[in-house]
Amino acid sequence: MSLLGSNPARSDADAKLRGEAVFGADLARPGMLWASISRSPVAAGRIRSIDSGPALKVDGVLDVLTAADVPDGRTGVIVNDIPFLAADYVAYEGEPVAIVVADNRAAADAGAQAVDIDIEPTEPVSTPEQALAPGVRLVHPDWNRFAVTGGADIGRDGNVVAEVVHDPGDLDEAFAVADVVVEGTYRTPRQYQAHLEPKMALATYESGRYVIEVSHQYPFRLRDRVAQMLGVAPSAVRVVGHHIGGGFGAKLDVSLEAFAALLARRYRRPVRMQHAALEERLVAPCRANALVSIRSAVSGDGTILATDVEIVSDSGAYANNGPALSAIPMFVFGSIYRVGTARIRTRNVYTNTAPTGAYRGVNGPWLVFANERHIDAVADALDRDRREFRLASLARDGDLMRNGQPLEEISILREAFDRVDELAPWQGAGTGELRGVGQAAAVWLTNPMPGHATVKLNEDGTATVITSATENGSGAVATGLRQIAAETLGLAADAVTITMPDTDATGYDAGSQGSRTTHVVGRAIADASAEVRSQVLDRASQMLEAAPEDLTIDDGVVAVAGVPAASLTLGAVAQAATWSDGPITAGASYVTPTPPHDPACATGMLIKGWPTPTYHLHQAEVSVDVVTGRVTVDRYVVCQEVGRAIHPDAIAGQIQGGVAQGLGFALSERVDLDHGRYVQRTFKAHGLPLAEDVPKVEMIVMEHVDPAGPYGAKGAAEPPIVPVAAAVANAVSDAIGVPFDTLPITPEAVLEALEAES
Repeated sequence: MSLLGSNPARSDADAKLRGEAVFGADLARPGMLWASISRSPVAAGRIRSIDSGPALKVDGVLDVLTAADVPDGRTGVIVNDIPFLAADYVAYEGEPVAIVVADNRAAADAGAQAVDIDIEPTEPVSTPEQALAPGVRLVHPDWNRFAVTGGADIGRDGNVVAEVVHDPGDLDEAFAVADVVVEGTYRTPRQYQAHLEPKMALATYESGRYVIEVSHQYPFRLRDRVAQMLGVAPSAVRVVGHHIGGGFGAKLDVSLEAFAALLARRYRRPVRMQHAALEERLVAPCRANALVSIRSAVSGDGTILATDVEIVSDSGAYANNGPALSAIPMFVFGSIYRVGTARIRTRNVYTNTAPTGAYRGVNGPWLVFANERHIDAVADALDRDRREFRLASLARDGDLMRNGQPLEEISILREAFDRVDELAPWQGAGTGELRGVGQAAAVWLTNPMPGHATVKLNEDGTATVITSATENGSGAVATGLRQIAAETLGLAADAVTITMPDTDATGYDAGSQGSRTTHVVGRAIADASAEVRSQVLDRASQMLEAAPEDLTIDDGVVAVAGVPAASLTLGAVAQAATWSDGPITAGASYVTPTPPHDPACATGMLIKGWPTPTYHLHQAEVSVDVVTGRVTVDRYVVCQEVGRAIHPDAIAGQIQGGVAQGLGFALSERVDLDHGRYVQRTFKAHGLPLAEDVPKVEMIVMEHVDPAGPYGAKGAAEPPIVPVAAAVANAVSDAIGVPFDTLPITPEAVLEALEAES
């Protein structure tokens, strides 16, 4: 019986249920020091002085380090703009200014609060609109001295971190002949990842090398970023991973780790650091806030002749991944719907706010929100049914995205519309009782980048998979990867063990991000397991005196087909191989090929293609309370294409969780900024959705196998969040008859809209 499509228990379930799993926040070492960071209390200003004296008077404090005590220069993922510690000026509230070292955490925290940082405040550049205003102050006066990785031209200019422009030059003609021009502006806020385990690091310095123990989604990037910050070779840094208490993208880059590593070398003792709750929020790499303006030229028969898209997203004080993510609009607009020609301009800008970063779905939720709200607006302007208009405008197999990449299977989306209509027939409009329905579609990528695994057959007949793929909660490692290895090797799932990440012991892996683990690492595991299987059959054929092709492997037993008595356990085969030819092991790597595309399609693009696409349709039904303004999601349907469902329960959990996060983004979560400073500073004020706010999601999982994937699997964990805000906003707009083009759709916003209509 195949393990594929079954639901074996997670390998980490027992330890987590019993409280025995060791998370990063649980780590401690004898003799370790604690360190805490003194952070800027203002969003912008010049540092006049730093007085360590008050901190050094705190009992237990050993030392205070400032910029003069740490490596000079700036580093970053793409743009080298981040100082180790602020030296001359601060660019956001919470920016690290000093490090306090103590023999216990309480002393370190108290010392960090006691450091007297004298800053001459400057009026912050608080919003992207301000950042682009003529004559505005530059967030970084020396921005043109910041090096860019690889020397790429990403369109930097002043407060513009990066700019991507796709301009075919033929829009004017289309707008000149249009019967209808539809315009819209769509605003979305930041979104906080709200993971429960704070960021931490435990570092030691041993034999000239840094060892960092951590809960992290991407150990190899962490290794490389710490090495970059310390000015050492990557091989001088070892990262050892532990259980992760949530991340959702927040734990993809360096945080406290380089500070802890520096101190471990300085004091030759283990050094532990961990964010406090407020500190975690102040420096969280939230999803970027953004402004999207769209203008479409439409003919009387409903053909979209051209679309002009202008996007401004907030990078915060530093670039982080913003230059790469600025390419994503190229894959959202003019992709699933036929829009004739399109001009797309994206600018990512500096502000005096905490740097933004990755959150599940990266830019997708706000880009799809803008695109799908605009499709509704065009349908309304034409007095067309919104579902019917989508179907009429849907791209066809082989149509090109803006980067010149063909979408070969976009007809899967048409299937999704049919499947959803079978389960929840489209009513077309609300009932007149403040009830509404909305749809949103998306095509989303499965993140590529390298993955590696080594599979070894143990002498007791079990298998071990050695990889630095990280289990971030999705179950990709705890379920799917084990099933892939077990299926190939003829073992039960619980006979396969997968190691924790260790950059010294494994090949490179690009981390838990973008739904890549099952597809990419799973492919590497499938290939390595196939080689192990081949070695087993070769050895067993000699032992059983039968041809390898006549052997089967099932439930840990190698047998001659049709002759059950002629059999051996995998353990016996492994033992024989170990003491003759050597242990049975194999390693394999996989990198998703870049899809065919036009490399000259735009300027400034760092992401060139949209690999291993998956197709999605969401439908939301809502009701609105006329007295309170509260929106209730009465029904939510997801149709998601996954390639092959390796572990259906894990996919269902990801869909339910992604929708919950999307509902928070759409309706309730607040990450407001006031003069560059966060307004909401606790979970209580944040507005996360509660269990009562989230309906049971009805799911349709479509399987269309991908030949490159392990047993046909594509990505599944990231896409469920992407269309949610769009579907809900379309439904609320339908219910009230007023367009909601700004998120979140709070009760106050609903009441204002109702009052304006009355």
